[in-house]
Amino acid sequence: MQTPSEIHHIKSISQLMRLLEFSAPLHPLIALVDYNNISSEIFPKGQKVSLDFYKISFKQNFTGRIKYGQGYYDFEEGGLAFLRPKQIAFSPQEPESYEGTALYFHPDFIRNYPLGKAINQYGFFSYDVSEALFLSANEKEIIAGLFASIAIELNNNIDSFSQDVLVSQLELLLNYSNRFYNRQFITRNAINHDIITSLDQLLNAYFEEGNSLKNGLPSVKYISSELKLSQRYLSDMLSSLTGLNTQQYIQNTIIEKAKEKLSTTNLSVSEIAYELGFEHSQSFSKLFKTKTNVSPLEFRQSFN
Repeated sequence: MQTPSEIHHIKSISQLMRLLEFSAPLHPLIALVDYNNISSEIFPKGQKVSLDFYKISFKQNFTGRIKYGQGYYDFEEGGLAFLRPKQIAFSPQEPESYEGTALYFHPDFIRNYPLGKAINQYGFFSYDVSEALFLSANEKEIIAGLFASIAIELNNNIDSFSQDVLVSQLELLLNYSNRFYNRQFITRNAINHDIITSLDQLLNAYFEEGNSLKNGLPSVKYISSELKLSQRYLSDMLSSLTGLNTQQYIQNTIIEKAKEKLSTTNLSVSEIAYELGFEHSQSFSKLFKTKTNVSPLEFRQSFN
């Protein structure tokens, strides 16, 4: 048995089904698993697990709490969580986490379909598990119906139409998930407002404390890490609420800092660029003009 510090790498859905002590999947590239019938002793608590395929977990009810950003929130109405291939996950610490249903599908299952190319557009596969999709009662009913339809199709005899039908059902599930995540970004105003406030404070402190002089421009990776959010979740949340992804949000903050320095100090454009973290003043001037339609010097002259 592997220790929790080692990564348990699962290469195929058939291998997973054997590990879970299930019969071989009817289709080698897609399977639906009822976790209510699985022992919590399959993996040691906290075991690192890596899959070579996608996973969508659906919990209709959940009696515990899920970590979401900086806090914990009720998950009583159920929800969805997503894993992409090669993403490192951890086996649950609590036995009750082994409940609900999981849909597994290999990239090869959708490779020859438009969904194979579009799958990367569904950003929630890059979210952390703690950034799960929380479902209302009505949304849960829709998702439960889609899982039921997939189960029926998987239990039918496989024919030349099976894969087409299953891929269509899978795409519908992902599109509904996109819609419900957008609703979540909007309805969790208090939580998201706190995140944006923390983001603003983080960026202000970065420049005020001189981190830009030492470390250069703030990166999306740094900001996401400090906020304890995945890069994709933060970017999608910001896009939904502000129309800007994380990189654009950072750039707008930089431009506002630049405007402040250009209008209130005698620092040269090169000195301002250096203080803000740019290696080359030309890069700063190009970004400034792209965002404001005037050069830094033209902006300064408008105040004279």
